[in-house]
Amino acid sequence: MYDKSDPRAQLSPAAKAGKPPTGLVAEHQIATFYDSAPQIEDASGKTWLLRGKNFIIAYSELVPGARLSRADQPDEYVLLLPEGGAAVSFAGTTTQIAGNSIAFLPPGETEITSDQGGVLIRMFTSKAADLLAQCANAGAYQRPRSHMPEFQPLPTPPDGHRVRHYTLDVPAKEGRFGRLFRCTTFMLNIIYPYQGPRDTTKMSPHTHDDFEQCSLLLEGAYMHHLRWPWTTDLSDWKEDVHLKVDGPSALVIPPPVIHTSRAIGAGRNQLVDVFCPPRADFNAKPGWVLNAADYPLPD
Repeated sequence: MYDKSDPRAQLSPAAKAGKPPTGLVAEHQIATFYDSAPQIEDASGKTWLLRGKNFIIAYSELVPGARLSRADQPDEYVLLLPEGGAAVSFAGTTTQIAGNSIAFLPPGETEITSDQGGVLIRMFTSKAADLLAQCANAGAYQRPRSHMPEFQPLPTPPDGHRVRHYTLDVPAKEGRFGRLFRCTTFMLNIIYPYQGPRDTTKMSPHTHDDFEQCSLLLEGAYMHHLRWPWTTDLSDWKEDVHLKVDGPSALVIPPPVIHTSRAIGAGRNQLVDVFCPPRADFNAKPGWVLNAADYPLPD
């Protein structure tokens, strides 16, 4: 359910067949990085880790000169730089990436260097077993999520894996939703910031049938509203949840939970939505994914 001015009102409704699915086992996952202990604290700084079914969010506050290395990374991962820049070393080449950018880093051996320090966010699939084991909610998916299919990445780009990076300085365009970028493993929507609270007459309660959404709050304050649908199995039913959080924090919303979020902070409110793998309905909208040419879809 979207306000008519919301570009997502253009999306085709998902086809529903048969009775509502049961076996939800669908608890939300939340981490408030501002008032909890980091999972990693070392010479490079502090890192908080939260997992979804297919992915890991690694939110870091780094000291100047910090180095973050991956020796045997199994697949492509995300580097989000909301503040300062960083340098990425891969295959004997160093790529300088400015602040206010998003980058997609290749599998294998990479090293990120942050001369200035500050906030840096990485996102990995759950194949990064070393990080998965350290997540605050590492055991949250021991019971299978039978209503979510197995993870399938997009095809490797025709020119192979390399460091790809893009500025977030992209002007808004009527009819396009947010700032969408994808790689083989992730899709991110860097939502344009709200200045002050959201108009409560234009909320957007909606649901996803078979994939999670992670809402990463970088700054400001939000209220997340969650409603579990009633299925034929009473054990699936849950009370509504209303979560007031500050930034930085992250919330993993399970399907098919009805959800909407509203900015409530007096100043700048910045939210990023994360999907792993990239969601098909956004992929299907011409012009919505800003780097679509670099990551062609399968035929």
